[in-house]
Amino acid sequence: MTIKKIISIASAKGGVGKSTTTALLAMNLADKHKVGILEADIYGPNQHILFNVVGKKPNYINVNDKKLMEPVMSMGVKLNSMGFILNDDRAAIWRGPMLSGAIKQLMELTVWDELDYLFVDMPPGTGDAYLTVASEVKPDHSLLVTTPNKLAVHDLLRSISFFNKLKIPLLGFVENNTSNQLFDDCYDPLLKKNLKCLGKISYSKDIYNLELKKSTNLVLDISRTIQTLV
Repeated sequence: MTIKKIISIASAKGGVGKSTTTALLAMNLADKHKVGILEADIYGPNQHILFNVVGKKPNYINVNDKKLMEPVMSMGVKLNSMGFILNDDRAAIWRGPMLSGAIKQLMELTVWDELDYLFVDMPPGTGDAYLTVASEVKPDHSLLVTTPNKLAVHDLLRSISFFNKLKIPLLGFVENNTSNQLFDDCYDPLLKKNLKCLGKISYSKDIYNLELKKSTNLVLDISRTIQTLV
């Protein structure tokens, strides 16, 4: 198994669009590259919904007496997530060690084969999941996502501090749900940290209706920038 680049998509603030940004980038890059998504958001998985594969399960195979999972393939992207394992109406009520164990197993027991990019869809916050991803998945880079909102930007500063402490290089940040109004001044704290904006994703009715494949053009420039940076 060879994975050339692992990129975590993160933000301390929930609801800013980490999962949709992850999915859009993966769909866009999958046209010319081998791409996978590991969903590390154990408590609120969404990738199975975004890729319209609700109800599907990974295939289990035996390799050297070890039970492994083949990721679900959709729209050219390999996926694995707790969303395939837990029923949609069932909550994962787990403490830190169980959470960390689930993330570790999803990574280690998935047969990713050859990938150019593996995106890790992170949960909100800066807790146990982040420490597990840093130590077990070992991302090469991280991309941060925010909305044009001072609270979201304020929380993103925690993410910057966290990744700096873990010595995981930051590619920059993406503004999601861009409006027609200018809110660039709210990003001054990020720019002072030398964090660059890699692009903006406009509000889209297709994204709202979970028809992401129609909106991959919104991240074309961002995906090109990522390819040059990594």
